[in-house]
Amino acid sequence: MKILGIGNAIVDVICKVDDEFISKNNLTKSTMKLIFDNNEFENLLSNLKIEKTVSGGSVANSIVGLSQLGNKVGFIGKVNNDELGKKYEEGLLKEKVSYFYSKKKEELPTGTCLILVTPDSERTMCTFLGTAGKINENDVDIDAINKSEIIFLEGYLWDEGDPKKAFEKAITNANKVAMSLSDQFCVDRHKPHFLELVKNKLDITFANEQEIMSLIGARDFNEVIDFAKSLGKLLVITRGEKGAVAINSSEVSECGIKQGLNIVDLTGAGDLFAAGFLHGFVNDMSLRESLEKGTEMSSKVIQQIGARL
Repeated sequence: MKILGIGNAIVDVICKVDDEFISKNNLTKSTMKLIFDNNEFENLLSNLKIEKTVSGGSVANSIVGLSQLGNKVGFIGKVNNDELGKKYEEGLLKEKVSYFYSKKKEELPTGTCLILVTPDSERTMCTFLGTAGKINENDVDIDAINKSEIIFLEGYLWDEGDPKKAFEKAITNANKVAMSLSDQFCVDRHKPHFLELVKNKLDITFANEQEIMSLIGARDFNEVIDFAKSLGKLLVITRGEKGAVAINSSEVSECGIKQGLNIVDLTGAGDLFAAGFLHGFVNDMSLRESLEKGTEMSSKVIQQIGARL
């Protein structure tokens, strides 16, 4: 198998809202808020019209993208044996993704992410992790990890306790490890742990400019370049309108954005960028070609509603 993803198994519920809804509910635009109370989550959702419901989760979206590009891939993520859990598994199997998890009855429901899309196409997420956040080392299939060229992890999944143990078991048994830092709040919350992972455990790190600058305390992007060169590992950074850059030791490659796009929803842009880049990487493309494939995939997904093509 080319790539095995391990991440939060979340069902995405996509709704269009105005800016007033974001401020009225004390949300910060373009970030992800974790909701720990299912009632609070249900209250938010009760006032909204649902545009689309789809199996989601950051790494799962990337893995589906990789499958659509013709790669043999798999996914590990925890769901409940409930209606959403069944839909989740069906969504992966439909996309020819091998699902290395056996559903069983859990205390918590399958995880759900409310994606609020404002008129400027930005997305603000409210996530009730449910049972997805309870992934533990027993949920990690060592055989599947051993047979994968790369495992791909998400920062969203990392947390003290059982998820951390699941992470460590996966990393210890992997051939190569890639990870996305996921979100600014993840970086701020887990900075020392993420820095240790990037420096010592990961072969490939995906981040946007804000995340990596926050992680290393950089004041300008040149400091990021210097840090990446000193790492001796692959660091892939998306920079919004400035395009994307990949640094591998002394090799620095850049790629600009595509022009003239009809942008309707930025959900999944980073997930599909990672899919395109990893497709290039595992199929022996150059850094530049891999960046271009990532840019092509992200350009496609932002011209539609939802995080999957």
